[in-house]
Amino acid sequence: MAFLPPPRSVAWAHQDARSGFEVAFFLPRRDGGYDIEGSTAAAEDGRHWIVDYAITLDAAWRTRRARVTSRSEANAARSTVVEADGTGRWHVDGAVAPHLDGCLDIDLESSALTNALPVHRLGLPVGARAEAPAAYVRVLDPAVERLAQSYARVQDEGSHQRFDYTAPAFDFACRLVYDASGLVLAYPGIAVRAAD
Repeated sequence: MAFLPPPRSVAWAHQDARSGFEVAFFLPRRDGGYDIEGSTAAAEDGRHWIVDYAITLDAAWRTRRARVTSRSEANAARSTVVEADGTGRWHVDGAVAPHLDGCLDIDLESSALTNALPVHRLGLPVGARAEAPAAYVRVLDPAVERLAQSYARVQDEGSHQRFDYTAPAFDFACRLVYDASGLVLAYPGIAVRAAD
């Protein structure tokens, strides 16, 4: 089942791991891709932070560029620019980043949105599983890391696709539920979609 085009805007309420809210806006591009602009504000472990992001996706939902700006009470605004060629080669703030070779997606620690990128790009049938390493941008650390992760599509629930997600570096696994546009509805321990 193919995904419908994304809505113009979407929002999530963060829960359990942090208290906060995320809003993202989808802007279609002439090449069939999207520009996504979003922001997350949260309180986590006694810290308050804001992350603004602008992500450019090509028509295959591969990340081509992202600017991520974070602010906290301890840190002034700090921006990181990540660029990719669509074949798995990356630059971070203009410098070649060979540790990210083979990644096709960006994953933002602050965001529930970015788990939609590999799901769209992979187009997995029910029963299939794929590795989807990502360029991982933390909230308060400017370093961009390689994050090993995998998605295994399980039986749909009505119009909702479901995936078993794992991120071994965090010893984390959960079942993600997506709407008809391929955007996360439920991300256990992290966020749920806000009512429209």
